[in-house]
Amino acid sequence: MAIRKKEVLFEFPHPMDNEYLVGHHDTLKTFMDAWNDRENHPIHPVWMFCGPRGIGKATLAYKIAKSVYGNVGDFFIIDLAHNLDDRGNIKADAKNISVNTVRNMIERMQMSSMSGQWRVVLIDAVDELTVAAENAILKLLEEPPAQTLFLLVAHQLSAVLPTVRSRARVEKMHPLSMSELRELCVRFMGDEEISDEILKLSNGSFGKIANLKATGGDIIYQELLDVIHSKRANASDIMDVAVKISANPALYGIVLDAIASLNMADIYPIANQAISDINRLNLKPDITIFKIINEIKKCL
Repeated sequence: MAIRKKEVLFEFPHPMDNEYLVGHHDTLKTFMDAWNDRENHPIHPVWMFCGPRGIGKATLAYKIAKSVYGNVGDFFIIDLAHNLDDRGNIKADAKNISVNTVRNMIERMQMSSMSGQWRVVLIDAVDELTVAAENAILKLLEEPPAQTLFLLVAHQLSAVLPTVRSRARVEKMHPLSMSELRELCVRFMGDEEISDEILKLSNGSFGKIANLKATGGDIIYQELLDVIHSKRANASDIMDVAVKISANPALYGIVLDAIASLNMADIYPIANQAISDINRLNLKPDITIFKIINEIKKCL
């Protein structure tokens, strides 16, 4: 197997710092029309932007937030980067947003309640809140404070409490088109060549492309496809790819993506279960992934 040249890894802006929105202009217009007409028709205080990860929901939410708080009021952010523990310290490794984070935001909001200006609360993402945190938010949404706008990002609508969903104006956002993905690639990756395989692999999520490029996963995915299709690939070649994938748990999914791209529906659930068992049963990831790749090749 030929050794591929290591490519330069990329860094991508946080949604707060990204002014470049591609797609979703219909959703943006819907909100801005409502905002600009709020004197005649009171604007809904809770907006929820839902859709797959990495399609630009947070970018849109921050764009809206800055158009509001940047001119007239205060801005409060609830996300994993600002997550707090019981002592009020940042919990950098948390997987869910704690109720302490929500309570801290509520206290700060109360201190700003006398300003008389609009306030924006942006939650990225509401389906990453703990149950206690989501219930604390629900209490706010049941009786929203005056002149307060809630912008909720949701990756999976079914994971949000029905009582929270019922109090929000839900805007369903769709995956990006191939042309929109390419536009973003040109914007953030310059002359870097992005293959059609990677674009298809992303399922309309530029975030997935960005993650692959930032971790070198796009190179490994191509190596995976090469070793799958190569009749000359031996056990050593397969293990080499398996080791690269197993080194980053975030890349385990590319094995399932490869199976899906080959329309191997019969082995998909088996492979999915095997990958789930890596952590559940403390299996060796490289050996597990090696076995899955071997099974793929047998089915070709």
